[in-house]
Amino acid sequence: MADVPDHLTIPATYRMRICFILTLLGSSLLTFAQTKSKSSVTDSEIAAMVKEISSDSIRSHIQKMVSFGTRHSLSDTVSATTGIGAARRWVAHKFLQFRKQTGAAMTVELDPYEITPGARTPRVPRRVTMKNVVATLKGSDPDDDRVVLVSGHLDSRASDVMDSVITAPGANDDASGVAVVIELARVMSKRKFPCTVIFMAVQGEEQGLLGARHMAGKLRSGNVNLIAMLNNDIVGNSVASETGDKNDKTIRIFSEMIPAVESEEEKKTRESLKSENDSPSRQLARYIKEVAEPYTRGFTATVNMRPDRFLRGGDHTPFLQNGFVAVRFTEFNENYTQQHQTLRTENGIEYGDLPRYVDYAYAANVARLNLATLASLVKAPGHPENVKMKVNLDNMTYLSWEAPRSGPKPKGYYVLLRETYQPFWEKKIFVTDLKAELPYSKDNYFFAVQAVGEKEHLSQAVMPAPLR
Repeated sequence: MADVPDHLTIPATYRMRICFILTLLGSSLLTFAQTKSKSSVTDSEIAAMVKEISSDSIRSHIQKMVSFGTRHSLSDTVSATTGIGAARRWVAHKFLQFRKQTGAAMTVELDPYEITPGARTPRVPRRVTMKNVVATLKGSDPDDDRVVLVSGHLDSRASDVMDSVITAPGANDDASGVAVVIELARVMSKRKFPCTVIFMAVQGEEQGLLGARHMAGKLRSGNVNLIAMLNNDIVGNSVASETGDKNDKTIRIFSEMIPAVESEEEKKTRESLKSENDSPSRQLARYIKEVAEPYTRGFTATVNMRPDRFLRGGDHTPFLQNGFVAVRFTEFNENYTQQHQTLRTENGIEYGDLPRYVDYAYAANVARLNLATLASLVKAPGHPENVKMKVNLDNMTYLSWEAPRSGPKPKGYYVLLRETYQPFWEKKIFVTDLKAELPYSKDNYFFAVQAVGEKEHLSQAVMPAPLR
């Protein structure tokens, strides 16, 4: 300090603060570099499970479901070979088969719900009892109440959504999604995880998301701590109708922008932070891309910044409407000559959702992405609680939070940063405390906090609320 005039001498307290900031800034840049290079670092157990996913198994599952002729929600429930009843019993049999083979702590049920005709059910002309097929792999930690759920819909349809008799193979829509769920259950039931995983094949999607609505309401009324719902719907095709474009390397992940359910306090927080692009479901979509892609060797996820395809919906929708975090997996290119079509040939074009149009290797990669996501979530600590950001007029940002209520104990936390115009997190700063003092202006960055487990498993990220 000898060359600094006396009137510019920095007091000791400020010198210490500047040193801290420079040190933190340097460490943050180092952490960022390490994070970018860490994309190849994976959990060996997750990697082994990913390798077990079989495109041949998925092919076999799809072909068996197509063999039932139709899986329309209003079709036969008594026959052993035809209709929705035979299909759902077969899926339940597969889950039971896995339980017997592995000795897993997994319950299997046909969960019934009654649907009556009415304004909310225009596609149900008579009273009918539908059933979801639900396999619940119980967590090994009795103190970990977290639940993750993966789903596909079992029912199929032809051009006329009310025709319950005509052949409706539904190979891609959505035998592909159910096949992914079955394959995940086959592989994951061999292992134990701290928290619970639910594998589900729902009925009634084509008649109005009925099975998903039933399950979402049931979990909400039971106050179940469902931290993530993954909906797989139409995940087995790679070639677009009309254009012929092929993309067998990418799956779309749809996530809502503004949450369908918000408290007044949550709405006030979102509006004050201008965080419309940071709903919990949007954070889950980012999470999937970050943690799962390293396991899938070039098969990537495109985070589509809308809740579903243009003016359309799926089984994740009722979960969003019940305040849960949910996303949808759907192939990058859809083939509309196969989707929702009665079997026929017109002008040399074959219509109908047949097995020969399914890309089984593509569906297997979708399953791998699902598996890496689920396993990463259940092995990670729970997310940080009560994340806050101090409201102050300076260029520092002060964050604080509480430890997760459930899951494995974290070894520390990442503070995530991205500039306000960026769609994905750009920097990560590791801390072991329950607070962080950062030399980054809240005017220029969005922030979030996630917990880090002993083996680098990451929780979902949580945006801070203002602390006044």
